[in-house]
Amino acid sequence: MTPWLVPSVYATASVVAFVAYALDKSAARRGAGRTRESTLLLLGLACGWPGAFVAQQVLRHKTRKIGFQIAFWLTVAVNCAALWWWWQHR
Repeated sequence: MTPWLVPSVYATASVVAFVAYALDKSAARRGAGRTRESTLLLLGLACGWPGAFVAQQVLRHKTRKIGFQIAFWLTVAVNCAALWWWWQHR
């Protein structure tokens, strides 16, 4: 992956994550089928964490679930560590 592609991957994954959080928030309000937390976390881990973070703040979704927040920030740390490792070894 070339360095110029990295922002594109993060931007695309962030939009996908934001939409997933928005759909889950909407489903929660309607009492409909929900997106699994593991799916939301995986989207964040797969470079979508900036969009997931924005969605959490804007939509006020998953911000009070301490267990989810701990898992979310662990996935952010793993993603950032992987990006740093990739950058050092490219």
